[in-house]
Parts: sequence; structure tokens; C-alpha cells
Amino acid sequence: MDWLLRLKAEPQCQEAARGLHAWLEHSDDNRTAWQAALRTWELLGEVKPQYTDLWSARPDATVVVHPAWRRRRWVAGGVFAIAAAIALVLAGPALLLRLQADVMTTTGESRLVTLADGTEVNLSGGSAIGVDITAEGRRVRLLSGEAFFDVAHDAARPFTVEAGGAKVVVLGTAFDVALDPSSTTVQLARGVVGISGTTASAVTEMAPGDMATVDHDTGEILHETVPVGEIGAWRNGLLFVNDVPVESVVARLQRYHSAWIGLPDRRLARQRVTGLYDLRDPDRALRALVQPLGGKVRAVSDYVRVISRF
Repeated sequence: MDWLLRLKAEPQCQEAARGLHAWLEHSDDNRTAWQAALRTWELLGEVKPQYTDLWSARPDATVVVHPAWRRRRWVAGGVFAIAAAIALVLAGPALLLRLQADVMTTTGESRLVTLADGTEVNLSGGSAIGVDITAEGRRVRLLSGEAFFDVAHDAARPFTVEAGGAKVVVLGTAFDVALDPSSTTVQLARGVVGISGTTASAVTEMAPGDMATVDHDTGEILHETVPVGEIGAWRNGLLFVNDVPVESVVARLQRYHSAWIGLPDRRLARQRVTGLYDLRDPDRALRALVQPLGGKVRAVSDYVRVISRF
């Protein structure tokens, strides 16, 4: 599992690929352990890579049919193919994101950028935006993560933010947008914005303290209010959430945790929570999130955290 998570964290690291190659070639036991790790990966809710079938044949099949030197060559070539496939499968989404993004942050990194029009954008960890500012208009796409926007006023050029089917249109204001697996949340700190979903023809106006959550599947918009002082609290190392699914909070904490976090229990994932969590200690935040609901955070290794019920 450490090898799998290392390749996920460093998909282009040739040293990791060579290390996996050498480790797999060392013994049949290692290859068996690799298969077990891949099965665990699937059970945790991840898509099983197609290349795992390469190691599913009878352990002695190649030994019986081929001389030892040909077996070693097959193993070496096969392992390099597996490593390449792993890199492609795990790095694919990240590579696509890099092609689309103009600004990105890594895990645990917050970054303040000033756009060409004077708008300030504060990105949380693991976030990315695409920017298109012209004489005719200003458009930003939140591709992943969360960002706080302090928009420079320009009556002739409305500022538009698109994130997961939600669309926010403003002239000059400050607001937070969080892109989660199943929804997009917009919280308004200052000014006035209009928000719409993929299925909504009308634009809903928001005032300071309003929070709108757009469901990615239905396009439905849920409206609530939050303390203005808590909006964008992640900029100070705190995460404030109000009546959101546990899986959404885990997705936000993942942006600050170096380990992969698995949440296979769908019932637990769908439970809704309200709370304030410390982003400076993601493990502590995870425990504070799930323990009141009967959950436990298990450290499988330095690279893996699994959340399940007691």
C-alpha cells in the first residue's frame, strides 16, 4: 500500500517506479502483497486499475513455460509496464488539471494571487483556477478546492466564477467558493452576488451572510445563513462548515493532509455536520469530525488514513 500511495503522491517519480520494480522482482511474496494492496485499494472505494490482471495468473505459470532469464525479462518489462500504468491512471486527473489551470496550490499550501484586473484570490490547499480576463469580461473557473475572492469593482465587466455547475456573477464584492465532490458552496462576505445552478434559469441574489449550496446532480440550490466572520476562516487555519455532509468535510481536509484519506462507509459519509476544525492538525480535525458520529480514524501507514465505524 505504501508503494501504491507513493506512486499516487509522486506519479512522475522515476526513483519510485524503479523501487517498485526492484521490490516486485525480489520475491513472489512481494507480488502477492502487491495484489492484496490493490484489492484493498478497490475495497476502499477506488476504481480498480485494469492492469492488475497482469499479476493474477498462476504464480508458477511463467516459470514452467519459460527459462529463468526470460521470466526475469518478463517480470522486469511487466513491472515497468505496471509502474507506467499506475503513473498514468493516478496522474491522469492531475495532468488534466495542470493543463486547464493558470494557478495551482499543493497540499497544505495557501496562496494569494492578484489577477490582471486587481482582483485578489486566496486559494486554499490543493486548489486550482483557470483565469480568462479580457476587455469584454472577467471569468474564473474553480477547477478544484476552495478560493476566497475579493473582486475589483468594474461596472463594465462583470466578474463570473464557475465551479461544478454553479455560476456566480458579481461586479465588486468578497465571497468564498468551495468545490466539493457532490456540491458547490458559495458564502458571501461583502457586497451582492447572483448565483445560478445548471438547471436553474433564474439568478438568485445573495446578501452578506448568505450561503448557497448547489447540488451537482440536481442543480438544486439550498439557501442558509452563516456568521460573516466565519466565511473564509480557512485563511487563518480554521475550517468552518454548516450542515454539510461528512464526505465534503473530508474532501476539504484532504487538501491539507499529506496522506490519502479513505471513507468507504457511505452512511457515515452522508451524515451532516456543523463545526469548526483546525486545518493545522488534519488528523486531529478528522477525529473531531467523525468520533461524535461513532467513527474512528485508522492510520494504516504514513500514506493512508481510513475512516470507519468502531
